[in-house]
Amino acid sequence: MKRVTFALPALLLLAAGCTPGANLAALPPYTNDAYTLGAGDQIRIITFGEDQLTGDFRVDDRGNIALPLLGSVHAAGLTPEGLDTQITGELKRRSLLRDPSIAVEVVSYRPVYILGEVAKPGQYAYQPGMTMLTTVAVAGGFTYRGVQDHASVVRTINNQAVAGNVTPLSYIAPGDVINVYERRF
Repeated sequence: MKRVTFALPALLLLAAGCTPGANLAALPPYTNDAYTLGAGDQIRIITFGEDQLTGDFRVDDRGNIALPLLGSVHAAGLTPEGLDTQITGELKRRSLLRDPSIAVEVVSYRPVYILGEVAKPGQYAYQPGMTMLTTVAVAGGFTYRGVQDHASVVRTINNQAVAGNVTPLSYIAPGDVINVYERRF
C-alpha cells in the first residue's frame, strides 16, 4: 500500500472543502463614476492664454502638484474637474489672473498590478472602466490552472490597505493589486 502525505495547507483545504480566497469578504465596490487623482498620476493643466501656466505635472507621494505662481496645490482625492475649479479659484483669490480658463486632463493613470495564475503577471497601465476580467486579458489571460470566477484584491482605501474578493465583472481601481488564485484539482 502506498503512503500518501499532504502538505499542511493542502490538507486544511481538503478538510475544510474550501476554495482559495474563501475566507476573504467581498471588497467594497469601486465606482468608476468620476476618477479621483492620486499619487503617481500625471496630469496636463492647460491655462488658456497663459503658456507659462500650462504643462504636465505629476501628483507627488503627498498628493500635491507644484504649479508656477501658486506653489504646492493639493490634488489627491479631487476629480480633474475639481482640481481645475480649485486652481481657478486660487488664481482669482490671489489676483494673479482676472478670469482664468483652466482645463485639467489625466495624461497617465496610476498602474494596476496582477499576480498569480495569469500568462504575464506584472504592472499594467490602468484605464477607466477596467474590470478584473479586462485586467486579466491585458495580462495575457488565465493560465490553465487559474481560478476564473473570483480573485483577491488589495486596495488602498483612506490610506489603509484592504483585502477582499472580486468577481470578473468587478471594477478595478488604480493602484489595485490583483491575485489570481491557483485552482485545486
